Amino acid sequence: MSAAFPALRLRRLRRTGALRDLVRETTLAPSDLILPLFVQEGLEGSSPIGSMPGVSRHGIASAVAEAGSAFALGVAGVILFGIPAEKDADGSGAWDDDGAVQLATRAIKAAHPDLVVLTDVCLCEYTDHGHCGRLTTDGTVDNDASLELLARTAVSHARAGADAVAPSDMMDGRVGALRTALDAEGFSDTPIVAYSAKYASAFYGPFREAAGSTPSFGDRKSYQMDPGNAEEALREVALDVEEGADMVMVKPAVPYLDVLWRVKEATRMPVAAYHVGGEYVMLKAAAATGHLDERTAVLETLTSIRRAGADVIITYYAKDAALWLQ
Repeated sequence: MSAAFPALRLRRLRRTGALRDLVRETTLAPSDLILPLFVQEGLEGSSPIGSMPGVSRHGIASAVAEAGSAFALGVAGVILFGIPAEKDADGSGAWDDDGAVQLATRAIKAAHPDLVVLTDVCLCEYTDHGHCGRLTTDGTVDNDASLELLARTAVSHARAGADAVAPSDMMDGRVGALRTALDAEGFSDTPIVAYSAKYASAFYGPFREAAGSTPSFGDRKSYQMDPGNAEEALREVALDVEEGADMVMVKPAVPYLDVLWRVKEATRMPVAAYHVGGEYVMLKAAAATGHLDERTAVLETLTSIRRAGADVIITYYAKDAALWLQ
């Protein structure tokens, strides 16, 4: 083998850590990471989330401190999810200029102006039924009626100083509706990071407990994507790009690395991946039982997401990973 194929002595470049670093094809850095933060209206300090070890809900001051801690480690930004004190059928707390996300955005940008603040634009945390839009009389989500409410929310976030808004509702046409509303209100420079390929996944359970967004009836399969479909993801992405998305997202991450790769190849646009709560807690559980080394497994997982095409990774491990990468 060595005589016939002398150029294939690949182990020579694996011999030392320095050589491996020299030829590494995919890199992972703190600046590739975004930390999700749950901001709860009226909360003082922070409150641990039982389903997600190491993750908490935050009041405004605590959210500012947590964002600052991430920024000090080199994490690129945070994405904010709001938990209101009261909910109603339309989720009106989502566009309240004095809501949790809006107050946290102002406070974080004032304290850490160079930290990127993204805001999740959806209604599920704010509606009393837990669905991502306004309901019709028969209990289905009214797509077109929901667009106005989502656009109102995005404008409120931009007014508070969000660097980008990230619609996660999966309503048809919502990127175009947000772009039109943002432009009309003078926020034409505010980017839209679209959850374009968001699957109806079993891995969202911990998030729903954290955000209090579990549907009170039914499920979200009529508007989130079927896990068996990949071509449909490309159609979703293409529509969002056509409507004005500045970055597209695949969610969850690891179960959909093939989709992530196809989206990156098809668009050549900035692509984000959300390493979701279920993915996080599986690693935590395996590490807690000693079945794997947490640091090594997490960095390998995040590197695989980057290798598949993600420019940005939203992950609850952002601070830990940033520390491990120092």
